[in-house]
Parts: sequence; structure tokens; C-alpha cells
Amino acid sequence: MGKFIIKGPVKLKGEINISGSKNAALPILFASLLIKEVIEIKNIPKLKDIDIVIKLFLHLGVKIKNGKSLIINASNLHTDFNFPQNLIKSIRASIWLVSPLLVRLKKIHMSLPGGCSIGMRPIDLHIKYLQKLGANIYIKNNCIIASIDKKFKGSHIIMEKNSVGATISIILAAIYAKNITIIDNAAKEPEIKDLINFLNIMGAKIKGAGTKKIIIQGVLKLKGGIYTIMDDRIETGTFLIAAAISKGYIICKNTNPKNLKIVLKKLEYTGAEIKTGKNWCSINMNNKRPKAVNIITGPYPNFPTDMQPQFTLLNCISSGYSIVQETIFENRFLYIHQLNKMGAKILIDNNKVFCQGVTSLYSSTMKATDLRASISLVLAACIATGITTIDNIDYIDRGYENIEKKLISLGAKIKRIK
Repeated sequence: MGKFIIKGPVKLKGEINISGSKNAALPILFASLLIKEVIEIKNIPKLKDIDIVIKLFLHLGVKIKNGKSLIINASNLHTDFNFPQNLIKSIRASIWLVSPLLVRLKKIHMSLPGGCSIGMRPIDLHIKYLQKLGANIYIKNNCIIASIDKKFKGSHIIMEKNSVGATISIILAAIYAKNITIIDNAAKEPEIKDLINFLNIMGAKIKGAGTKKIIIQGVLKLKGGIYTIMDDRIETGTFLIAAAISKGYIICKNTNPKNLKIVLKKLEYTGAEIKTGKNWCSINMNNKRPKAVNIITGPYPNFPTDMQPQFTLLNCISSGYSIVQETIFENRFLYIHQLNKMGAKILIDNNKVFCQGVTSLYSSTMKATDLRASISLVLAACIATGITTIDNIDYIDRGYENIEKKLISLGAKIKRIK
């Protein structure tokens, strides 16, 4: 893995074009396996996770042209399930191979998925609900073994826990199912809406996107077409935080501020001046130190867990005391001791952290542990006094496109060492 060498402190200011959403692109890519006609997907972010999915697709026999957009032809799929384990285990999203391959090939045998080390991320809900739709599925020797007779069968699924991943697995399975599938207590994230919008354009019949009840009428066929991935709301929020912690001014373009209402509201509480338009938003700290703000993560439209590390960083350099409560993942505070090495004053108590704001941070040598924690360490290094080294930066490339190029355009002094 590579490393970043970052010199601070700097004030981050300027304009940024937001990339396509990683969290929307991944399920849409897996949904493309359901389609035998050619599709073109635009605004695909250039990310390590996307590259891994492409490699998995090539293993399945999918024909792909990767340029400004991604052109996918999944008309003929191989039945060889000897997937490279390093690919399956490197991303959590590989779980979404199960539904479309059961639809197309009637069986699958693969390793359990992996991903960032941010806590337990069981797949029991995926298995439980696919079984309810008619799949024969179980785990043996750390592998998922599944098959189905003919087609999935529609069912009424009441989700015991609001799960983005399981909601996606159900949707992908129910597209060609007999009769109607109803999902109660479904995830409402904008990325789910984007997936449903993509599928409906390709011929699916899905209602209720963005609500707790999603209704899926099974269809016989999906068609090819062209689709543009939504903007990445987490990247937008990350750059807004970058301005807030450095007392700067940043305009984020090609982004929908309606998907960030809770984040923008919390940033206003810090004393930031927030402005929004149809496809842009801006933040101006007017050279002021932010005020500390309490946050509690939760399913959309609550505060996103993927923005928790960035906002914790903001709180640790803000004036006052704050509490950050994490309700989604139990192991998402691995980065805290790294910030404390830089002079932050943060205490961890189970799923909460208590921050006493400090006026400045100092350089250190750090190691990234997961995607969102990694970007928080990068931002911390940008405002810290001295030269900071961050190892394991491959995590950042999983979720942020051209991150050093974008930060340099804002005034950061950052260099990648391979």
C-alpha cells in the first residue's frame, strides 16, 4: 500500500466537481447482471472498488468497455464460480452477486464477502430474506452455497432491521420473481432510489422508492439503455467538512444538496454559512473557528454513519464539548487514537465519543484503518502543524476519486508515495 506525505496547516478553499456515487454505482453495477442487453452507465467514479467489480464481471464472462462511461454486455455468463477469493473478500458489495446469479444461473458458490474493518456486518438478513423468496441458501466453510428452482417467488417481507444491503439483495432477487414482492421497513437512502430508478428505466416495475414500503411487480425481461449515476453525497459532505475545519470556503458542484439536509443543518450549527442551489452547495467559515455539535448516526434521513469520522474530526478542533454517538457499526472509532496522537482530546465510551475541542493539531505518523477514517486522517493532516505521514492509503482510493488532485486544487500540500 502507498502513503501520503502532507504538510500543514493550510486553509482549503475553491471549487470541486463531485464524482459519481460509489454507494449507488456498486448496486447498479450488480443489477446490470440481470440484463442481457447492452447498457451504458455514465458518471461512474474511478475507484478501486469499481475496478474490483469489473474484474469479477470479467471472470463471469461479462464484456466491458471502460472509458468515459462503462458499457456492459452481460448476455452470456459463465457458470464457473471459482472467483478469486482476494476480490470477493476485499469488498462488502460482493454479497450482491448472489441475487442476480441465482436469477441468471440458478446457483452460486462463493466466499463470504469482506470490506472495511468497522465492525460486525453479518449477512444473515440477506440469507433469511432470499430464503423467503424461494432460495436454497446456507453457509459452509466460510462460503455461501445457494441454488433456486426455476424462479424466485414474490413474498411480503417485513425487515426486522433497516438494512441497505439486505434491501438491495431483495430488490435484485424480486425483479423477475413470480407475483409481487413487498418490502416493509425498507432502507430509504438516496442510493436505493437511484438503483430503483435505474431498474425502472430498464423495464422493472417498482414503486415506493424513498419510502419504508417498496412494492416490486415481477417482470419477464429487462431491456438495455443508458443511465447516469447520482452524485456522491458523502464526498460532498467530506469537502464541506474540509472547509469547516480549515476555516475555508468551498463550493461543491454537480451535487444535490437535498440529499444532505441533516449534514448541512449540523454544519450551520457550527457557525458555517451554507448556501445551496439546484445542483450545488457551498460553505464559508468566514475565517471563524467552528462550534462543537452533537451528532447521532442512523439510517437515512438521519445523520449518515459514513460522515461520522469526518464530523468527529470537526468536533475535535471546535470550540466547546460534544458527544458523537454511533448506532450503525460498533467498531467505527478505530481512528480516534490516531487523532489523539495529533493532540485531540477524545474519549471513547462504548458507542460514544466525547470531544473536548482543541485549538490546533500537530503532525504525526499514522496508519489508515478503513475508508472514512482514512479521509478524516488526511483532512486532519491538512490542518495540523508540521509534516504528517499516513500509511495504508489504498483505503482512500476505494471511495474517493483523484483525492490528492482535488485537495491540491483547494490548496493542500499533499504527495503520494507508492
